Amino acid sequence: MTDLATRTEPALRRAAPALLGYAAVRALGLIALALWSAARDKSAYTLLTARWDALWYTRVAELGYGYEVRLPDGDVHSNLAFFPLLPWLERLLAAVTPLSYADAGFAVSLLASLAAAWGVFAVTDHVYGRRAGVCAVLLWAVLPVGIVQSMAYSESLFTALAAWSLYAVLTGRWVTAGALACLAGLTRPVGIAVVAAVWAAGIAAAFVRNRADTAADVEDTSALSLRRALGLALAPAGTAAYVLWVGHRTGGGPLGYLDVQAGWRNGFDGGYAFARFVADKFTSFPSALAGAGLIVGVGMVVWLYVVCVRQGQPLPLLVYAGVVTALALCASSYFGSKPRLLMPAFPLLLPLALALSRARTRRSVVVVASIATASALYGAFWLNGSGPP
Repeated sequence: MTDLATRTEPALRRAAPALLGYAAVRALGLIALALWSAARDKSAYTLLTARWDALWYTRVAELGYGYEVRLPDGDVHSNLAFFPLLPWLERLLAAVTPLSYADAGFAVSLLASLAAAWGVFAVTDHVYGRRAGVCAVLLWAVLPVGIVQSMAYSESLFTALAAWSLYAVLTGRWVTAGALACLAGLTRPVGIAVVAAVWAAGIAAAFVRNRADTAADVEDTSALSLRRALGLALAPAGTAAYVLWVGHRTGGGPLGYLDVQAGWRNGFDGGYAFARFVADKFTSFPSALAGAGLIVGVGMVVWLYVVCVRQGQPLPLLVYAGVVTALALCASSYFGSKPRLLMPAFPLLLPLALALSRARTRRSVVVVASIATASALYGAFWLNGSGPP
């Protein structure tokens, strides 16, 4: 334990400016939400912990799986669509503390968001340096949908696991990378993006080492290969275990989870439904502005990914961001949730973080503060709306 503390303390000190800045941005968002909600006679805490997906997670924590809602149009919304790690943690925390399941979900989300911010910093610091790492964390915090990082949703937990798994890959800790990828796969369906990143990096590393290190010590090479193989074996275990369990429970076989998602009218269609959704916006003038905004937004995401490739980001970051982006943009339903689904793709922010880190400190502070204020107001407006984020 002492050795762990000795290794962690310098890393925490190095990340402190990023974490303090992140906490300040999130506090601003929560204050804005509280004031906006109070003005509308709503409970900000309820919006954060007991609506939409948060409510589904707490029901899983309290009652287990098997709850479903049958809609008038015949659709079946089953709680099997929600992966188990967050409700497991909610149940565990509620069992050992006086917190309710909803309170536990909020606490897990807050702690996970700090862990995610630290992970984003660690990855960026490793690739581009400390200043860029601080900027990356602040940019992730001020995303327009950043308020979700403080909700009892699974995005913060997933991003934390994904970021630290990617950091473990970048630093050659294969077993740790695989174990964290396994947990990410128990958190959200997009956990396959972390698995893909670990596998791509592992295969590439094995190929390069076999070609360039023929004179290496056989024992050391074998030990490294064994750790890498173990990490690669662990990585998909979480996703595979849950998907196979759902298939067994529903009687749908290995693809039973897809049937559960179909009950939510959710699936992967290559972006066809989303393209139609955008095209339909151009049927009238007011909605055409929204359609144009969606096109610009998607274009920005694609452009950022191209810049990431051109800047030579490490392979695992490119694979991870690419898969997260593809799954978010090509899902066939819940178009209003796409910004939230893109939030874990933090490597897309690294070109912007690098540019911001090269600007003068005063200019960077003004830019971040301005965006943080706009993000806080937008988050308060967004959560007080009628639909789920």
